[in-house]
Amino acid sequence: MTDVEIEKENGDIAKAYKKLLKVSYQTLTNEDKKLIRSAFDIAVDAHKDQRRKSGEAYIFHPIAVATIVASEIGLDATCISAALLHDVVEDNLDYTLEDIERLFGKTIAKIVDGLTKISYLSKDTDVSTQAENFRKMLLTLNDDVRVIIIKIADRLHNMQTMDAMRADKQVKIASETLYIYAPLAHRIGLYNIKTELEDLGLKYTEPEVYHDIFNKIKESKEEQDAYIKAFSKVIVDSLNSEGLNYEIKGRPKSIYSIRLKMLKQGVSFDEVYDKFAVRIIYKSDIANEKFLAWKIYSIVTDHFIPNPIRLRDWISSPKSTGYEALHITVMGPKGRWVEVQIRSERMNEIAEKGYAAHYKYKQGSAEDALDTWIDKLQETLENNENNAVDFVEQFKLNLYSKEIFVFSPKGDLKSLPKGATPLDFAFTIHTEVGMKTRGAKVNGKLVPLSHELQSGDQVEILTSENARPNPNWLDYATTARARSKIKSSLKDEKKEVAEEGKEILRRKLKQLKISLDEKSINEMVVHFKLKTSLDLFYRIGVGTIDNSMLKDYANSRSNAFMSYIKNKIRKPSVSPDIDKDEITAKYDMLVFGKEEEKLDYKLSACCNPIPGDDVFGFLTINEGIKVHKKNCPNAVSLQSNYAYRIMPAKWIDSSQQEFTAQITLSGIDNLGLVNHITNVISSHMNVNMKSISFESDDGIFKGKINVVVKNSTLLKKLMDNLKKINGIDKVTRV
Repeated sequence: MTDVEIEKENGDIAKAYKKLLKVSYQTLTNEDKKLIRSAFDIAVDAHKDQRRKSGEAYIFHPIAVATIVASEIGLDATCISAALLHDVVEDNLDYTLEDIERLFGKTIAKIVDGLTKISYLSKDTDVSTQAENFRKMLLTLNDDVRVIIIKIADRLHNMQTMDAMRADKQVKIASETLYIYAPLAHRIGLYNIKTELEDLGLKYTEPEVYHDIFNKIKESKEEQDAYIKAFSKVIVDSLNSEGLNYEIKGRPKSIYSIRLKMLKQGVSFDEVYDKFAVRIIYKSDIANEKFLAWKIYSIVTDHFIPNPIRLRDWISSPKSTGYEALHITVMGPKGRWVEVQIRSERMNEIAEKGYAAHYKYKQGSAEDALDTWIDKLQETLENNENNAVDFVEQFKLNLYSKEIFVFSPKGDLKSLPKGATPLDFAFTIHTEVGMKTRGAKVNGKLVPLSHELQSGDQVEILTSENARPNPNWLDYATTARARSKIKSSLKDEKKEVAEEGKEILRRKLKQLKISLDEKSINEMVVHFKLKTSLDLFYRIGVGTIDNSMLKDYANSRSNAFMSYIKNKIRKPSVSPDIDKDEITAKYDMLVFGKEEEKLDYKLSACCNPIPGDDVFGFLTINEGIKVHKKNCPNAVSLQSNYAYRIMPAKWIDSSQQEFTAQITLSGIDNLGLVNHITNVISSHMNVNMKSISFESDDGIFKGKINVVVKNSTLLKKLMDNLKKINGIDKVTRV
């Protein structure tokens, strides 16, 4: 570079730095400016020899990230300084974390440390590694939410300056942005940044679509401005006559959201009716905010007919991101639907700045929605039950889920994701309440645990000391918290059964003159085609592996040559340690429909599903049921054109399958007999009673009991125990 070019670049750097101080949302004191200046000086020194792919000096990147943090997100001097320093430790051997702590204090050092750790993560492109990286990144949310916010700003600037990168790199970074960073920005309440991240994500993942919509929005801008003018003209006089201090702005919908609408509704750009929203922002003190919002609502609906099902009142019940506003959709001029957003200046700042504006307006010790959300997430983030990919998927569901508001019996308001059930509600009250749930009442009526809650429902949870989670609960629970608690409870129960199974196995093998040791356990795991020792003990515990099967194993064992061949073919590397977290995900049986029936099927060649895949059955004309993966290339077409031929299907662990059986009993009626019978049934682990009916006639009784059991061995054991009850004459299975 020539001296003139160096001088010009230094001038540009100084300009960018001055702009950073000028655009800060927070008022910077002299102390703040000193702190930012020293962070700037260190950053300039640390990056002096670095250039970006585009050729410009690297220092422009930290300044740009700090500018986003200062103006668009509106954080304070501490965060602005941390943003300036975010790459210093990672990119430069001259500066360590200890140096940053010595120069800038613990807080900034901690934020920089969090950002450095995240930077080391995304080097690998493998899906599960990538998901594991996201899990680690999300764990920093508990540590300090500012780390994630600065990371989002860093990602935004990278997305804005990606043109010089290789095309494959652009697609990878853009996909990652749409997958996790945009939803995160949405959840933290940074709506403007979320919108920009989505639009830029689309620009690189589907460039033609992006540019097509971008150009069409540009072409229709004049028409939109004229429309907003016409709309405003109708209500301005009424708003003015009420003495309101306000402004009306038009806001085009984002390219990404228009694209989603086109896909979802199967329409062209011209057919998307609400391509923009009108925003009315009014001045008000806190006390009158709500009153004025409804006054403006009243004026707008005096002139334009509202769509009654499109009213959203987030002033009375703010979103859990802290977002407050009144949204109405009205029939505007020329018969077009228009979304009108009514917000005070304070609400508007919170919508645009999210986290930072909360703290500017936070009054007293009011609990902040973001803090509450982060507390709730702590359990989800630290729960290692799920594999990383499932975890990130679950986390994303929680990020983007629409909310409903339900009431407790005392009238407390609780926020839940759309689609939540009474079981989810129970776990939001307390884990113990969730675990002991026996039933639920919604608006005073008993409902199944799978009932989908609606906004405004009043929910009461009925508990019982004897209640405990069963595998069906996983079909009823939607929130990450409830699902993880249920899974860990089921796992503990499995371990108890397996402990019992281990002792049963020890006794049975003793009769067969075989000792229970590592060698015999490994042999049995291979013989029964299982994966782990825990699997083996569990199946013995529930009776799936019975005496005759163990005898077969003993016979095959006596043939030393067979045993030798088997071991050669498959060397199991399992340990008999019962406490290991090793219950296998062994999906070996495919079942169809709600009743989970076993039917004949063929696996389709187009997607080759294997056990464990998410699948569905398709009823063909000549070939019976064909099984496809849910993400099969043909799935969308089959599901949209032949929905009536689609059958729900899933792989299950055959040892987990439950069967309903009916038992009839007869005998001599005596006091307390029914109680005695139910005690015998409830004391049997892994047996659930579905219904019971008795009738007595002149001292003789007849009874019918429907029970749910895992297999016939358990049923036989139960019937044997029922026969022992005094007064019972006959016990038969229907």
